[in-house]
Amino acid sequence: MIRPARFGSNPVTAPSNRFQFQDPGVPPRATQEKARAEFEELARALANADIEVCVFDDTPDPPKPDAVFPNNWVSFHADGTVVLYPMLAESRRQERREEILAGLVRQHHFRITRTIDLSAHENDGRYLEGTGSLVLDRVHRLAYACLSPRTHLDALGDFAQQLDYEVVSFDAVDAAGVPIYHTNVLMCLGESFAVLCGASIRDAARRAAILKIIADSGHDTIDITLEQMTAFAGNMLELRSRQGEPVVVLSVRALESLGPEQRARLERHGRLLSASIPTIERYGGGSVRCMLAEVHLPRRE
Repeated sequence: MIRPARFGSNPVTAPSNRFQFQDPGVPPRATQEKARAEFEELARALANADIEVCVFDDTPDPPKPDAVFPNNWVSFHADGTVVLYPMLAESRRQERREEILAGLVRQHHFRITRTIDLSAHENDGRYLEGTGSLVLDRVHRLAYACLSPRTHLDALGDFAQQLDYEVVSFDAVDAAGVPIYHTNVLMCLGESFAVLCGASIRDAARRAAILKIIADSGHDTIDITLEQMTAFAGNMLELRSRQGEPVVVLSVRALESLGPEQRARLERHGRLLSASIPTIERYGGGSVRCMLAEVHLPRRE
C-alpha cells in the first residue's frame, strides 16, 4: 500500500474514468487529509485482521495524485517476478519507484529474481495498467481483460507471452455505453469465487463464453448489476491472514450495495472486511482493490 502525499482528482485520468469526479470548490488540502485518514483506516483494518501490510510513503514531489493505487504500475508473482506496466497518464508513470521494490527486499525480506518492464509500450501509445487492466487467475494462468483506452491488445499479448498466460479479452461498457476503464471494477476473482457484472458485457455470446471459462475453472460466479458496479461492488480482493484465513476486502459502499443473498454467497468463501473510503472512491475513481498490490513474491532464505 502507498500512503498518499498529494491525493486528488487527476484531470488527466478523468476522461477515461467515469467513476471519478471533480469538485473544484473543495480545497486540495482537505481532500488529501481525508484520503490520508481513509488510507490509515483501511491499513489498520487489514492489520487488525492479521493480514501483513507493507506500507510505503508517497513522495510529495513530483505530485502523484493517484499514487494510492499501486496495483496499476506493478504486480508481484510467486516465482519472484516483478512486472512494471505502461500507464496512460504521464503523471502516473512517476509512481514506478525502484525504492519501493528495494524496500520489499530489504525491509520485508521478499526475493525478486527478475523484473519484466513493459513500460516501453508507452512510446507507442499502448497501455496495460497492471491488475487494474488485468484480473488474473494465477492458478489456471488466465488473464481476463476488458479493452479500453488503458488496456491494449499489443501490451496484453506481450504480458501473456512473457508470463505464460492465456488472455481472455472482451468489451465491457457502463449503462451509457462507455467502455469501462479497468477490468477490476467489473470483475473480481478469488480462489473459489468470481464476482462479475455480466450486464456490462453486451455481447451475449461473449458473456456466455466468459461465464463458462470461469465455471470450468471451478469458481462460483456472483453476478452484480450495473448499479452495484458503480458502487465498486466488483472492486474487491481476496487476501489471506497469517493463519491462512481467507478475507474478502471491499469498501463499505460496495458492501452496502450488495443484497443479502450476494453477501451470504460471498461469506461462504471468506470473511468480509470493509472500510469506508468515500473520498478516495469519489475523487480517485477507484476503491479498495485498487489500493492493494498483492505480494506473491517468495521470502528470502
